[in-house]
Amino acid sequence: MEFSDALDARFSCRGFRAEEVPDETLAQLFALAQRTPSWCNTQPWQVHLVSGPAIKRFSTELTEHVLAHPQSADLEMPSGYTGVYAERRRESGYGLYEAVGVARDDKLARGAQALLNYTFFGAPHVAVITTDREQGTYGAIDCGGYVATLTHAATSLGLGSIAQAAIAMYSDKVRDFLHLPEDRLVVCAVSLGYVDPEHPANGFRTSRAQVDDVVVHVRD
Repeated sequence: MEFSDALDARFSCRGFRAEEVPDETLAQLFALAQRTPSWCNTQPWQVHLVSGPAIKRFSTELTEHVLAHPQSADLEMPSGYTGVYAERRRESGYGLYEAVGVARDDKLARGAQALLNYTFFGAPHVAVITTDREQGTYGAIDCGGYVATLTHAATSLGLGSIAQAAIAMYSDKVRDFLHLPEDRLVVCAVSLGYVDPEHPANGFRTSRAQVDDVVVHVRD
């Protein structure tokens, strides 16, 4: 697959088939992701890939924790969404709810949809991405680059993926489950597997801003 094709084809998969990805494909995927550039080549990311019986335990324990505890994130969450950022967030949320048949005013169904984050949307694998505490903001930025490479590499290998900041909002439970040392900060998770083409959520796509709205070309 050409790089431009992977960019066009990638989407956030919210419905996976149950079958696991072969080990050799996973090895190829993470070898590709490891080519991500980073600040001074520090490569601050580390990955805990959870599969098999462990992912079922992780999902159960994480969901129970979410229902009983407040959020506790290692990284600072956005302080708000205003202007175009609020518009894009609203468009994305409403588009997803429409795809899965959830009414905008149905708070119960919206809550149930949000909880699917902690079942990893049925994915057979979830990669938890952490950064080194000392590397600060730029370590987290490097991890964002890694996530972008990982998700596009997954697409190029015929896999679905979704980056999930929701997992990082309960970093305390993630740290406990994975026995993470204090020098590791939870950035996000990426659920991985084969796309379920029949799942209604997978027909939904987000829009992108026009290049002219983003790029300011300074010549003089």
